[in-house]
Amino acid sequence: MTKAKIGIIGLGGIAQLVHLPILSKLNSVEISAVSDINKNRLKTISDKFNIKNFFSDYREMLEKTDLDAVIISTPTATHTQIAIDCLNADKDLLIEKPISKSLEEAIQIDALALKKKRKVMVGLNARFRPDAMLLKSLVNSGELGNIFYVRCGWTRKQSSSEKWFIKKSESGGGVIIDLGIVILDLSMWILDFPEIHSVSVQNFYHQTKNVEDSAIGFIRFKNSSVINFEVSWSLHSEVDSLNLIAFGSKGTVHLNPFRAYRRMNYGNIDLTPAHNSNVKGLYKKSYENELKHFIGAIKNLNPLYSSSTDAVHRMQLIEGIYKSAETNSEIKF
Repeated sequence: MTKAKIGIIGLGGIAQLVHLPILSKLNSVEISAVSDINKNRLKTISDKFNIKNFFSDYREMLEKTDLDAVIISTPTATHTQIAIDCLNADKDLLIEKPISKSLEEAIQIDALALKKKRKVMVGLNARFRPDAMLLKSLVNSGELGNIFYVRCGWTRKQSSSEKWFIKKSESGGGVIIDLGIVILDLSMWILDFPEIHSVSVQNFYHQTKNVEDSAIGFIRFKNSSVINFEVSWSLHSEVDSLNLIAFGSKGTVHLNPFRAYRRMNYGNIDLTPAHNSNVKGLYKKSYENELKHFIGAIKNLNPLYSSSTDAVHRMQLIEGIYKSAETNSEIKF
């Protein structure tokens, strides 16, 4: 089988800890080139993973290297221009979330992807967690009835200590665009992406000034289902705490740890599997599944999920959330 030739732009933490170690072990992939503006890091990483083609200017990489697809894992503010250049070079893309720092830029990327007939996936790995996939299959089976309410939250330290990360002009936002977009995408995926009716959100700035460090909100959908969420970098939590509960008309399912119950006349039936994976294993496996899915999609072996078109819809939600917080009102879609 012909190997997919992949280039990576941006060799920060996510590339070093996730993309490069996983891709280097896949027989269906060849890491053909990497690019980073930090020349010392570029040389060190290239040597470590035995990558012969490395460039401090990604445009040179696009010109001189034969690539099937590119992974963009640079700071958010750079995503749009890099994506445009890659699409104009006829490359498929995996862009680490968020797709861009604004809805306007997301639309621009998606429009060019459609025009060029290229595949653009946005990295939202929570959908690819084995426990989340099991939860989704249980929901799809109808065992839990109609899912009408999802309660979710994520509390952890901010994902990056870089200065750009807490500047709204460069990041697009704070904890909502860091953690919120992930947990909300996961929740809406479980609900099969119903049309949004309205959002109502309160933001807090206890440890930050330019972007929110906590957000609590409520989303109503036109089919009467609802999501209640909270995300924070500053609420006290001794561990990285991601939680989600989906309530159905016939039962309930919990994520992290996975537990599922079906209501019966005489009580609840426990549908929880005998063995649950550890959290670290779930995290690694989610990225393995995501990257394998992307490779399969660019090889036309499977449909593409979490596309740039999907990302536009997520950014529309994020824009509504920020508008609600700024105006202290419920925003109807």
